[in-house]
Amino acid sequence: MLDESSYMTAIYVYIGAACMALLCLLWWLRRSWRPSWLALFLLVSAALLLTPAYPQPGVPTMAPAIVVAAFQMLTEGVEAAQHALKPLGAMLVFCLLYTSDAADDFAVV
Repeated sequence: MLDESSYMTAIYVYIGAACMALLCLLWWLRRSWRPSWLALFLLVSAALLLTPAYPQPGVPTMAPAIVVAAFQMLTEGVEAAQHALKPLGAMLVFCLLYTSDAADDFAVV
């Protein structure tokens, strides 16, 4: 079991790696994709990588929701993964609404 300092170090390393992966995606896709599609793809990727969830009920620590959902679905089934899939779904809906609203702001009338 991790103590508090090693848990925080692991979280910082994971967030740093996820942000670096998002920046690499941005740099790689910036010339070939339109800005609205790029924003949508990056926000969805960020939501999938950075949304937290509790691994089990009653556990005080959090983990990436995509990892929790994958392990729960593989080991215990879809019903056990619902607590991790709900925040992922909410963040994906938020990303879709945010990018569609931002695209309306930049539309030329």
